[in-house]
Amino acid sequence: MKPFYAILINSIVAGITNTFVWFAVTFWVYLETRSVLATSWMAGIYIGTVAVSGFYLGSLVDHYKKKQVMMLSSIGSLVCFALAGGVYAITPPEAFRHAGSPMLWVFIVLALMGALSGNLRYITLPTVVTILVPEEKRDKANGMVGTANGTAFLVASVFSGLAIGLLGIFWTMAAAVCGTLLCILHLWFVKMEETLHVESHDDKPRLDVKGTIRIVRQIPGLFGLIFFNTFNNFLGGVFMALMDPYGLSLVSVEVWGTLWGVLSLGFIVGGITISKTGLGKQPVRTLFTCNIVMWIICIFFALQASIVLLAVGMFAYLCLIPVVEAAEQTIIQKVIPLERQGRVFGFAQSIEQAASPLTAIMIGPVAHFFFIPFMTTGQGADILGPWFGTGLDRGIALLFTLTGFVGLMVTLIAKRTKAYSHLLKIA
Repeated sequence: MKPFYAILINSIVAGITNTFVWFAVTFWVYLETRSVLATSWMAGIYIGTVAVSGFYLGSLVDHYKKKQVMMLSSIGSLVCFALAGGVYAITPPEAFRHAGSPMLWVFIVLALMGALSGNLRYITLPTVVTILVPEEKRDKANGMVGTANGTAFLVASVFSGLAIGLLGIFWTMAAAVCGTLLCILHLWFVKMEETLHVESHDDKPRLDVKGTIRIVRQIPGLFGLIFFNTFNNFLGGVFMALMDPYGLSLVSVEVWGTLWGVLSLGFIVGGITISKTGLGKQPVRTLFTCNIVMWIICIFFALQASIVLLAVGMFAYLCLIPVVEAAEQTIIQKVIPLERQGRVFGFAQSIEQAASPLTAIMIGPVAHFFFIPFMTTGQGADILGPWFGTGLDRGIALLFTLTGFVGLMVTLIAKRTKAYSHLLKIA
């Protein structure tokens, strides 16, 4: 298990750096432009690229040694972060204060591409678990991966807000370059013995979508699970696009970044719990139960303009995310051969994440032109305002609550489908 632990530590460093940049750039863009549209489009670009790239990145994972793939991921991040820092250094500050500025979007795209390079590592990690961890321990190892992701999220949350508030975006990007270099140096000395499992008729990395679909279709209920998670992500795009503007309407950027660092303990708590107890005999049932609880939380955490209510709800929500992710990874690791796992994980990610950018791109204008006016000067302020509150933050909050209701109904319906019953039998 020593190589697995070394890879896990290295992934924490990479995760901290990439998440740090993603959070910091989002905070900075909103504070510079005060544009909900800009942050929603950023979320759309980020998740849209994740969705499009998953197919091909999964093929790279299957056709090359896993350490080489992770090294490529970090080198890509390093190049993009350095270029983004260079663009900021040579551009006048006033060019970044308008949401329509071309130089602002050049900087955003470079920074996000650097963070997105970490997606290649994210697809690789579950296959590393399959290679290095015995089957009976993989659910717990997946819990450790969740703990690693939570640790990265916590550290990045704290330091991204503080970095933007105290140092500015240039030194933030400089820190990202240093963190990525550290990750590359550490990974260089990690020894990982692995045999490359590649199908004899398929010796070149390619999309192979038809072959992957054929494999997925052979597993009863697996397509149903992927499409269930796809719809959840469609709804989740609402929170991705609007959570930062909502939080920053309640507290300062320093407090918001620090609060997310504390809340990220939920990732660690959930991951540690799974690493100790596992997922039980039926990970499919565990996955759906967690989804029900998560959507109930989404209904209630924004009912009042309270940072305490938001914090309690999001902490409970974040505790359950590693459980859901570990359950899906354990199911795929159990039913899909190793030589196909990279492509199946990439395929699942592409399909599941494809919905979020649509929501993220659409929800900014919907919030900006309908829900916020509705709860500021419209009928919503007159009807709901006396108990729900009024203003920009309450328009966003109403969207969160309605999204929670829809998610809960869909999850309860999905539990009654044949796909759910089939997965219970085989996983």
